[in-house]
Amino acid sequence: MKAVVISGITPAEQVKLSEAPVPCVRPGWVLVRVRAFGMNHSEQVLRLSEIEAPYIQKPVIPGIECVGEIADPSDSGWKAGQRVAALMGGMGRSFDGSYAEYVLLPIHHVFPVESDLPWDALAAVPETWFTAWGSLFECLRLAGEDTLLIRGATCALGYAAIQIARALGCRVIATTHRPAKLALLDAADEALLDEGTLTGRVHGVTKALDLIGPRSLRDTLRCVEKGGIVCDTGILGGVFTLNGFDPIKDIPNGVYLTGFFSNQPTQRAVDDIFSFLSAHGIVPGYGARYSFSDIRAACAAQDGGRVNGKIVVTVGE
Repeated sequence: MKAVVISGITPAEQVKLSEAPVPCVRPGWVLVRVRAFGMNHSEQVLRLSEIEAPYIQKPVIPGIECVGEIADPSDSGWKAGQRVAALMGGMGRSFDGSYAEYVLLPIHHVFPVESDLPWDALAAVPETWFTAWGSLFECLRLAGEDTLLIRGATCALGYAAIQIARALGCRVIATTHRPAKLALLDAADEALLDEGTLTGRVHGVTKALDLIGPRSLRDTLRCVEKGGIVCDTGILGGVFTLNGFDPIKDIPNGVYLTGFFSNQPTQRAVDDIFSFLSAHGIVPGYGARYSFSDIRAACAAQDGGRVNGKIVVTVGE
């Protein structure tokens, strides 16, 4: 099969398709024929730095998500040809991931999918929509009467969160730190330029999804009304931890702080997402589509930040 195999630092210009053996099936794992996959910042980090970490088994095939068909159901009880989505659980780090024509995956991170969406639209869903879904409903308990602030909204996760919240009936305030990208937030009720401080500039916010992360978190906590909830999900600001954070002083009285970690997807969540998409007639959007034979160009677009939204790659067309 064709696959992207890396063993060291791999900038986009060095990405190539190699020949690799189709994985052998074993109990507890299923072989999936990859039809498409979405690209993530996580895989870029792997290629450009994390690959050198001792916990990465090298060489490795990147890719933390995919959609496709069961090629060999092993002992899963599923049927060959059944549509599935897979994400997280160690894909592309602890074991080979989805940048390949076939991938061997643990049953507990593979989920049957009931959807008529084409493969490219389907590929925009697993990691991005699961993270948006968990952040908005499990953590923020979003309801139609809420005013939602999405900080750092011009990313795939931000766009998905806007689609979900608007379908639910929420008022949405979305931000970006780049003036040229304000026009990309036209699906929100209000688009704001974020120059680092939003306190005093937004009003009536009951829920906030912070995709910038620790860099902006203190300010975001001051943007919500008493009784409001802030969910810290992203790290677009490039700051990974919050040194000197004082919960007593930095969390306003009556405001709640939570965070979402997407490493434990469930069949129920996947079913709920696709039911929501169907009920609201939503086709998940993406920023660009590439064929697997053009994976180097897809990685170059990712490394250069040239795509607004999700990059999806279709396999076997």
